[in-house]
Amino acid sequence: MSVMDLRGLNPAPVTAFTKSGEVDHDANAKVARWLASIDGVKSLVILGHAGEGTFLTSEEQVALIRTYVEAVENRIPIIAGITGEGTKVAALEAKRAKDAGATGALVYPNHGWLRFGYQKGAPQERYRAIHEESGLQCILFQYPDATKASYNLDTQLEIAGQPGVVATKNGVRNMRRWYTEIPKLRAAHPDLQILSCHDEWLLPTMFDVDGLLVGYGSITPEPLVDLIKAGKAQDYAAAKAIHDRMLPVTQAVYHRGSHMEGTVALKIGLVHRGILDHATVREPLQPLGLAAEREIQAAMEASGFASARQTQAA
Repeated sequence: MSVMDLRGLNPAPVTAFTKSGEVDHDANAKVARWLASIDGVKSLVILGHAGEGTFLTSEEQVALIRTYVEAVENRIPIIAGITGEGTKVAALEAKRAKDAGATGALVYPNHGWLRFGYQKGAPQERYRAIHEESGLQCILFQYPDATKASYNLDTQLEIAGQPGVVATKNGVRNMRRWYTEIPKLRAAHPDLQILSCHDEWLLPTMFDVDGLLVGYGSITPEPLVDLIKAGKAQDYAAAKAIHDRMLPVTQAVYHRGSHMEGTVALKIGLVHRGILDHATVREPLQPLGLAAEREIQAAMEASGFASARQTQAA
């Protein structure tokens, strides 16, 4: 097995819909081609939270994977979010993704665990079943410490040592755990690729990782590629300068009432950049309104991203 190289930026794109609410395959292909054309983008991770993956039918999910695979023309791997509730359901979901052309699986926890917690050994079995059924390369997804689906260190270490697990997307959002657990994961599994997904506060995590797996990467990939380079070089001054430049966008997109609103905000930002024509979302997501649209557009301009109309006029 040739292991996916995720040591760079791995955007988690939004899913484009038509104004009537259907999956817009032409628009999604445009997003895929644009992101794949940027040097430093290593994969595209679809059907996650930013991509409204759980709002799509299984048929829509498969069709979207095929659209992305065709659009990138094998230049980079397509990774599918696997969100099915039961282990067997998730394994079959992964098999469909593999058959549609996906290379990897971002394995979400069983969502019942968010409220009730998980039984010892259940997460390990979920990863084992998904890999054995599909052959997809798996990414360990570490949820925020505030949830009951945030795996303890022993669980992470065991999953990371299982066949087919090649990376971890860490979003623990507890720096005490981050500074304790990341070094231990590295020591136990030196080949495990460590990816941060702390969209709203990337700077503190940039100096310990191989790359990023973030929805943020679908709206401003260019500076995030530079941020990764600065982090790998341990150049705090350069990383801080990029962070400060991007702070208006970070605040407009992610410092909102709900993290889920970030998906809507990302679409508005892509409209500003001329990648999408409109920011249609699927319920239960709701539009943010005209005031928020203006706020996000102003933040994009403050961070140096002229609107598509301004660029075309120039």
